[in-house]
This record gives sequence, structure tokens and C-alpha cells, in this order.
Amino acid sequence: MSVTSRYREAWEGFWREAPGEPGAVFWDAEPVLTVGPHLALFEPYLADPALPLVDLGCGNGTQTRYLADRFPHVLGVDLSAAALDHARRSDPAGQASYRQLDAAEKDEAQALHAELGDTNVYMRGVLHQCEPDDRQSLVDGIATLVGDRGRACLVELSGTAKQVLRGLADGPEGPPPKLAPVFRHGLAPGEVADEAVPEYLHSAGLTVLASGRMPLKSTEYRPDGTRIELPSTWLVAGRS
Repeated sequence: MSVTSRYREAWEGFWREAPGEPGAVFWDAEPVLTVGPHLALFEPYLADPALPLVDLGCGNGTQTRYLADRFPHVLGVDLSAAALDHARRSDPAGQASYRQLDAAEKDEAQALHAELGDTNVYMRGVLHQCEPDDRQSLVDGIATLVGDRGRACLVELSGTAKQVLRGLADGPEGPPPKLAPVFRHGLAPGEVADEAVPEYLHSAGLTVLASGRMPLKSTEYRPDGTRIELPSTWLVAGRS
């Protein structure tokens, strides 16, 4: 099963309109506040850090470039060609490689695994944005990429995050400027129950090795100057 054309076009529209400067996208916080703390949690569970690392849903590549400074072979993949245009323009030195991929499409995941072998996968905030019918297919694709030796390192919004986002959107002045395009393009996060994520992983043949909670920082601020943070859950999974 591949993603719906509506979903694909929504992302293309979002990234075509997105500014190119750092921090212009709501979730594009500095790597030292996002993937950096995540790596501190994930790295002890990587059975083989030398495996290729796939940044799934890489967007404009901010986190991908950080990963490329720390792992020997990093590939950023995204559903949106427009997002990858941003990533390549922001990476003139070619620290990482980038490729369009529909990870919910079985054949595409299998082809990438045939090329790279087992990989470690980092995915931040993608599952809750998926159409409900695509979620298991996406996690199945991750399991294909991970293979026998890799690890899936996932960060997903907690169920309570939607209430925070809705509260921001319903404020007297409307959603904050960086959040408004997310809603305008129909990318508001869906409801993925916290307990559903381990179930998707189990159904894909993966075992959760570790999990916990950590706020996911955004690039947007409240009127009082505090940075907006969203409740999130992190998980590491692999073959048992």
C-alpha cells in the first residue's frame, strides 16, 4: 500500500511554500535540542553503529546533516520531492545523501534494503502524520529496512500533544505563524494512541527494546517567550 495522493500533495504543497532559512518550519528545531538528545537515548541500543543510517521523513535535512557528522553513511529519505530540494540546497557539501521514498510502499522499502542491507532508522514525528490506513504499512517498511541487525529509533507525539496543538490553534489570535501552514495544508497530526505504536512494531516483527518520554521542542514561542514543547514518546526497536 502506498500513501494517498492527497497526503502526498499536501506535503508537496507545504514544502514548496516553506521558507529556506533555518528554523522557519514549526518542528525544525536546532539538532542540539532534538536529534542530539535523542541520540543520547538511542546509541546504547544500536547493535551496529556502522550500519547505514536512514533518516526517514528527513524534510529539509536539518537533523540529517547532524547525523551525517556522527555516522559513516547517512541517507535522508522523504515522501516529498520539494522537501528534498530544500535538503540538497542546505547541504552543498554533500554531507548526506537524499532520496525520495514512500516507505509505506513494500516494493520501495525492499528495494532500498536490497541496496543498503540492514540499516538503523531514525524517524521523528512521521507516524502521527500518516493516514490511518498507512500506519502499519509504514512500520512494516521500517522493519524491512532494519532487517536483522538494525534498530528503529522512533520519536512520536504523545496522545496529549493534539490537545496542546489544538489549544494553540484556537487561541484568540489563531495559530502561531509557524504552525498556521501546517493546519492550512491539512497536516494537523492525527490521533495515534501511545499504546498503538508498540503494537504496530510488534505486528511488524520488531521488539521494543527501550522507551520513554521526552518533550519535543519546536521553533515557535509563546507570547511569554517560552518555547513551545509537545509531549512525545521515544522507542527503540529491533529483532529480538
